[in-house]
Amino acid sequence: MTENFGYVHSFEPLGSFDGPGLRTVVFLSGCPMRCKYCHNPDMFGEASGEKMSVNAVVEKCLRYRAYNRGGGVTLSGGEPLLQTEFVTELLKAFKVRRVHTALDTAGSVYSEEALSLASLVILDIKHTNEAAFKELCGFSPDNMLRTLEYLKKQRKRFWVRQVIVPGITDGEDNIRKLKVMATGAEKIELLPYHKMGVYKWEKLGLSYPLAGVSEPTAETMQRLNALLRF
Repeated sequence: MTENFGYVHSFEPLGSFDGPGLRTVVFLSGCPMRCKYCHNPDMFGEASGEKMSVNAVVEKCLRYRAYNRGGGVTLSGGEPLLQTEFVTELLKAFKVRRVHTALDTAGSVYSEEALSLASLVILDIKHTNEAAFKELCGFSPDNMLRTLEYLKKQRKRFWVRQVIVPGITDGEDNIRKLKVMATGAEKIELLPYHKMGVYKWEKLGLSYPLAGVSEPTAETMQRLNALLRF
């Protein structure tokens, strides 16, 4: 059998943010979206990382297994599903080894097989309004909506996330709609927009689209999170 290869940007051995417990996070290269607040523009190109085999990625992740009790492995990006075949084979390999997997995706690429194999799907919904979604990401929300529909129909375990950008996603109507869209999700996380990746845009000689946008205040985040409570 021919071994499957993909491109990996980096590993985070003890991630505590991308799924339950302590996790090894695998950041896969490539993304079809061009989100204005992206903090990893260096990952836009699929071949921007190190070429690795499925076995090499699995073996590296298993080295940290002793530290990942209650956790597992999270496949993130970029958009991991841009490398659909590679991700699918990774998920199969981890499943055989009984490793809990989380697939952190914006749903820009639709793959029922990959979604079905993941123990947990973390879906990043960029915006609830179609026109605003396209303006923010330069991409259609169609595949994201298909992904969300599949997760609900199949009763998959999933979380929903959204980055709160002042003047773009901080509207109360948007948050109320997000709450409805996320029906069935185990968790909804509102993430405050930050500027930690701006230097990467500058290093790549790219103009940062949200240069004049401030980070949301703690009060704003508290107010919006309150709207998600029942």
